Amino acid sequence: MVIVLEFLAVVVPAAMVLLADHVPYTWSIPTALAACALLPVRRWQPSVVALACLPGLVGGLGWPATVVALYRVGRKSTAPVMITWVAVATVLPSTLVVVSQGLNPGAALLTFAFSLFMAGAPTALGALITTRRELTASLAEASRARIAEVEAREDGARASERARIAREIHDAVGHHATLIAVESAALAATTEDPATRDTALRLRALAKEALAEMRAALGLLNTEPSPGFDGIQSLVDRARSAGLTVRYEDHSTGLPPPATGRAAYRVVQEALTNVTKHAPSAPVHVRLSEQDDRLHVTVINGPPPTLPPPSDQGGHGLHGLKERVAQAGGTLTTTARADGGFAIEATLPTGPSKVDADDSTFGGSARNPANA
Repeated sequence: MVIVLEFLAVVVPAAMVLLADHVPYTWSIPTALAACALLPVRRWQPSVVALACLPGLVGGLGWPATVVALYRVGRKSTAPVMITWVAVATVLPSTLVVVSQGLNPGAALLTFAFSLFMAGAPTALGALITTRRELTASLAEASRARIAEVEAREDGARASERARIAREIHDAVGHHATLIAVESAALAATTEDPATRDTALRLRALAKEALAEMRAALGLLNTEPSPGFDGIQSLVDRARSAGLTVRYEDHSTGLPPPATGRAAYRVVQEALTNVTKHAPSAPVHVRLSEQDDRLHVTVINGPPPTLPPPSDQGGHGLHGLKERVAQAGGTLTTTARADGGFAIEATLPTGPSKVDADDSTFGGSARNPANA
């Protein structure tokens, strides 16, 4: 398209020069055609081409090329440059015509007016188009700035609301968790029964860990790493210490990405928590395996002696767990087994993580090297 326009910009003025029925001087046509031939240069040097059109103007046939050149001057030049070239293109040919033909004042005025129109119109049109494009770009930029400002305000409002909710949760839940830890420590210090002391100390440790994880999840504690894949064994050991019968199999190879490791930890944690609440005497089988670049986490508990198993829909914990697993790029299925047991199975990616190592999707932040 650009090549076609450039071709027309040269050919049309040249054709107008060649079709002129009056040639003032023998050199009028050559100078006008030379100006037409130089018109492609106007895209880079409009003032140079306008200067090359002056001999054609003196010869009386340079207006077609001059109109094209001055349009480009209007598109790309500053106001002083435009005014200068309009004045030159007006005064130079008009003065020569008036002097050479001895025109009366009225005819001379019309000649200057014609030259001013021929020089000023294309220059003004080019400047107008450039101004319009700049204004359109400025309005678009202003619109983007307004949208960004609105989004920033919305993000700020959401962040403030999250901070408020975090403070409320921390103040309420943190208070009770602290009391549990204090009361457990007091019980451990005053009881003479070793089993009771061990249980109280374990309860105190769990309360402190719950408080730390809550603070990390709320962004109130950024110095401790969030539990990940390496913590699953400790999680199973604590469940066994609490009285659960857990069979643990780890057939995975290597460490998965951080987001996958945190999600796997939460799956096992939620499953063991549900067993503790709903079927504390049921045996539990925790199995980790890898296949086709996917980590499979399976937790199956047998039927409890008296209590019914949890429903297939699960509570808020399982709903939240599905969201965690989905954010890590995996899937979670929960199944009520025919024998009365319950199964939770998560499939998570083990390829390159889409979540940064510092991501806190699953509670807390990774350790900051600056704080190590």
